[in-house]
Amino acid sequence: MSNDQESSSSNVDRVYEAVKSMASSFQLKPDERINETTLARSLNTSRTPLREALNRLAAEGLLALKAGKGFYCRSLGPKEIMDLYEVRLAIERATVRLACERATDEQIAELLDYIGQVSPNYADIGEQEHAFVDEGFHIRIATMTGNVQFVRILDNINSRIHFIRWVDMKNRFEKSYFGEHPAIANAIAKRDVDTAVATMEEHVARRSEEITAVVREGFAQLYVQSEN
Repeated sequence: MSNDQESSSSNVDRVYEAVKSMASSFQLKPDERINETTLARSLNTSRTPLREALNRLAAEGLLALKAGKGFYCRSLGPKEIMDLYEVRLAIERATVRLACERATDEQIAELLDYIGQVSPNYADIGEQEHAFVDEGFHIRIATMTGNVQFVRILDNINSRIHFIRWVDMKNRFEKSYFGEHPAIANAIAKRDVDTAVATMEEHVARRSEEITAVVREGFAQLYVQSEN
């Protein structure tokens, strides 16, 4: 690969990550049409790498491409979020089960250490970081399976529900990090599949009314922020 090609690829990756972060956190408002000229200017890039990044994000479900109309930020609705949580639950069941069977002692020690590092610094973790910390825990479990496809799928789902997890975690981060996460990690350490799966299900599963309530709170957060 030539230097020009490497530079072009690097720029696309940079733009992709920037827009992915904006889409995950709904800095681009739900169902908002993306003004490519304005966005390209704000990211200090040309339309070509931006378009490539937007197409990648549309393929991953983080943006919507409407024929003849352009790119839009995806919708924020209870049905879509509920569907993603159902997929997440299926993935998390599988990964925690395989983690119990395949994780090395070193990986388990690293997972317990991750929890141990967060707990004493709980008061210093800002609300914006809660979802990232939670995602880090679950990605570590997926990594324990040795199956990179699980990691990729879970990472995609995390990106698509990141904003909702942030809203949700504001109310339950303490419960997760001082109760559910240690319980899951300890069950993995004991290779106790049944307890690990049951605890993960309790931790991840959401009823439709819970999702609806969090989505409503999310909309309130989005538009209160935009008014300030």
